[in-house]
Amino acid sequence: MKIGLFFGSFNPIHVGHLIIANYMATQTNLDRVWMVVSPHNPLKPKKSLAKDYDRLHLVRLGIDDNPLLEASNIEFNLPKPSYTVDTLAHLREKYPQQEFALIMGGDNLATLHLWKNYEQLLEQNDIYVYLRPGNDISRFANHPRIHLCTAPLLDISATYIRECLRDGKSVRYLVPEAVFHYLESSNLYRS
Repeated sequence: MKIGLFFGSFNPIHVGHLIIANYMATQTNLDRVWMVVSPHNPLKPKKSLAKDYDRLHLVRLGIDDNPLLEASNIEFNLPKPSYTVDTLAHLREKYPQQEFALIMGGDNLATLHLWKNYEQLLEQNDIYVYLRPGNDISRFANHPRIHLCTAPLLDISATYIRECLRDGKSVRYLVPEAVFHYLESSNLYRS
């Protein structure tokens, strides 16, 4: 089985994330997509992150009963900050029968050369890239392990959703319905 790993803070998960995950699971040769909730991306500030298990819960609510998508907390017990190359080594040891691939946006591909052991990532993994406007991906675009995908994109950001929640504005239709109801009944992102 070929599993696509869609890493993210998912802070919170929104419909744009789910569109990409479902596209990768249904329109590529990936069999399933694991949405890996990252405790801390070394290239992003940690201050705005909700608690790890709150974000994992929202991902589980968001993917609902889609058998092609799975929420993963694999990085929660790994050293922090999380580095993709280390997570992949751990996954290969834990699931030797699986083949893993990466899913990332064009913005991440443009900065891949800043990642820990990025050469190893490119050598050992297929990388499925959903293209975003305005990113220079020319450095890696022709690499044989890079698969450029034209997944439908929505101009939605988790930052915007957090700002709406903080300001008491509705996020209905920006997040999955179950996530919306959970956020409406909690104080998450409101203070």
